[in-house]
Amino acid sequence: MTVVTRFAPSPTGFLHIGGARTALFNWLYARRHGGRYLLRVEDTDRQRSTAEAIDAILDGLSWLGLDWDGDIIYQFSRAARHAEVAQQLLAEGKAYHCYATPQELEEMREQARRENRPMRYDGRWRDRDPREAPAGVKPVVRLKAPQEGETVVIDQVLGKVTVQNAQLDDMVLLRSDGTPVYMLSVVVDDHDMGITHVIRGADHHTNTFRQVQLYNALGWQVPEFAHIPLIHGPDGAKLSKRHGALGVDAYRDMGYLPAALRNYLLRLGWSHGDDEIISTTQAIQWFDLEHVGQSPARFDFAKLTSLNAHYLRETPDADLLPLVLPAIGRLIGEPLSDAARERIARGINGVKQRSRTLVELSAGLAFYARSGAPPAEEKAAALLTPAARGVIAGVAAALEPAPWTEPALESTVKAFAESAGIKLGQVAQPLRVALTGSTVSPGIFEVLSILGREESLIRLRAAAA
Repeated sequence: MTVVTRFAPSPTGFLHIGGARTALFNWLYARRHGGRYLLRVEDTDRQRSTAEAIDAILDGLSWLGLDWDGDIIYQFSRAARHAEVAQQLLAEGKAYHCYATPQELEEMREQARRENRPMRYDGRWRDRDPREAPAGVKPVVRLKAPQEGETVVIDQVLGKVTVQNAQLDDMVLLRSDGTPVYMLSVVVDDHDMGITHVIRGADHHTNTFRQVQLYNALGWQVPEFAHIPLIHGPDGAKLSKRHGALGVDAYRDMGYLPAALRNYLLRLGWSHGDDEIISTTQAIQWFDLEHVGQSPARFDFAKLTSLNAHYLRETPDADLLPLVLPAIGRLIGEPLSDAARERIARGINGVKQRSRTLVELSAGLAFYARSGAPPAEEKAAALLTPAARGVIAGVAAALEPAPWTEPALESTVKAFAESAGIKLGQVAQPLRVALTGSTVSPGIFEVLSILGREESLIRLRAAAA
C-alpha cells in the first residue's frame, strides 16, 4: 500500500502555527514511507474564503519547505461530485429527504437545552412517506445512520475509541439548496484522493465517528485516523496570540529560520527519546505515529528562540547572507555598497555567534554597512567621556602606521594601553563604541580588521573629535 496523506486548510486566514504542525506531521509521515503528501484547500465557505488567505497559506507552506505532490485540490470545485454521492445514497435507500421545518428543529434544540443534552435530530422523516411533505418546504438530505450498536475508531494516537450509535443522529448531507455539507465533502474528497492516513488535530476527533458511518454506508475503505494533540500556551491555557498563535509569516518576520521552526514544531507533541536537535533528514527517518503524545503540547517562545540560535550558528554564512542583506539595507536607509557587502560577508560569522534571530543578526551587522561614524546607542554614547575620547585619539594615532592584521592590531593596542598605564578593557570599550555605536560586538580586533584601515580611522577620529 502506498501511503497518501493530506493537509486540508480552510482559507479563511493565515497559516497558523497549529496548522503548520499538522502539515509537517503529514509531510513527514508521507516522506518517511515513500508515499505522497497532497494539499487540499477547503474553500467551501465562500463568504470567508479569500484569495489572499490561499496565497498566504501556500506561501507559508513553501517557506517551511513542506512541498506537496501533484496539483492542489480545491474543494468547492468538486461540489457536483459531492452532491452526486448524496444522490447515490438516496437511490440506495441509505439516505432520505427530511422536511423538518426550522420551527421544528428549534423545538428539538429547546428540548435538548431543557434536558441538558446535545441536540440530536429525532428522525421524524426517516421512514415517513415523502407524500406527506408540507407544501413549500425544501428538504435536506440526511444519512440514514445506524441506530443500534456502536461505531468504533482505532485511532493511531488515541487508541480504540467507541461511541454508541444511539448518541449520533442522522446527519445532513445536502442542504435544502442542494449544496453539500463539509462532512460529506471531506469524506468524498479523501476517498477520491486515495487518502490512506488522516492525520489532523484532536479538535476534529468528534467528527470522525460520523465520517466513519458515511464511509461504511458507501462501502468505501476507511482510512487510518490519527488525531494529534492541540497546542496550548506555556501556562496550559488555550493557545492565543500572546502565546504564539500567529501566522507562519509572523515567525518569518521575527527572524526565525524555517529549519528551526520545523524542528520546534516536530517536538510539540512528538518525541524521539531525549533528542532536541533533529535535522530534517533525521525527522524523515524517525517520524512515526506511535510516539505522538495524547496530552496537549505547550508552546514556549523561549525554547523556540534558543533552538533558532543554534540553527543560526550552524547555518553556513553564505546561506544567511541573502537573508540579512535586504534587512540591513532597510536599517541603514540606503543601498549597500560593494564595500559594505564585503564587510558584512566577512563579519557575519562573528555576529551570528551571539544572535538568536535573523532580526538580531541584521541589527548586529548594520554597523559594518555604514560609512563613517555609526549612531551610538544611548548607553554606549554615555561612555564617550572626555577621558575616553582622549584614549580613542591616542589609539587612532598608534594604529595609523600599524600593519592591518588582527595580531598586529592587538599588539599595537596592548602596547598603547601599557604605555598609557591603563587596562586593556579601558581601551577596548571606548573603541567598541566608536567603531560600532554599541557596547556589544564581536572581538574589537576582528572589527578593526574587517572595517579596514581607512574606515576604522574615520570612525575613531570622529569619536575623538
